[in-house]
Amino acid sequence: MRKRKIYLDTSAISHLQAPDVEEKQNFTLDMWELFEKGMDYEVYTSVLALNEISECEQEKREFLLSCLSNIDVTILQETQEVINLAKAYLTNNVLKGKSYDDLVHIAYATVNNVDYIVSWNFKHFVNIRTIELVNAINMMYGYGQVKIVPPSMIGGVENDK
Repeated sequence: MRKRKIYLDTSAISHLQAPDVEEKQNFTLDMWELFEKGMDYEVYTSVLALNEISECEQEKREFLLSCLSNIDVTILQETQEVINLAKAYLTNNVLKGKSYDDLVHIAYATVNNVDYIVSWNFKHFVNIRTIELVNAINMMYGYGQVKIVPPSMIGGVENDK
């Protein structure tokens, strides 16, 4: 079976260190453990996520970058195709302009044929409205469907403790 392609938005990385939301942190750490073992997934993120991480306070930023260096992750570069698709999402009212970077994350994943976007952002990513609109637009523009899930859905039985 081929490895599933996973795109990590910034929230899926930043919750590696989020003691104020311990349950989310624990799910994220469990997911990361699978990535460190190299099991089942090809992991992707983007220069946008790295730029957002760079805005964290120094201790957290260093921790997150260290965690990223411990897994096999492909960093996706911005392309005109990503920008064009993000603008199409914006034009079609997937999200409002102030959430443009969220649309760029989705476009990175879509353009690179990723199977799953992993996010803790329920307001903008992990919700039925966004998922349905994104996939309708993807179909209009000739892209594949993408699933958007929280880190708690990554893993499964092999991840039980």
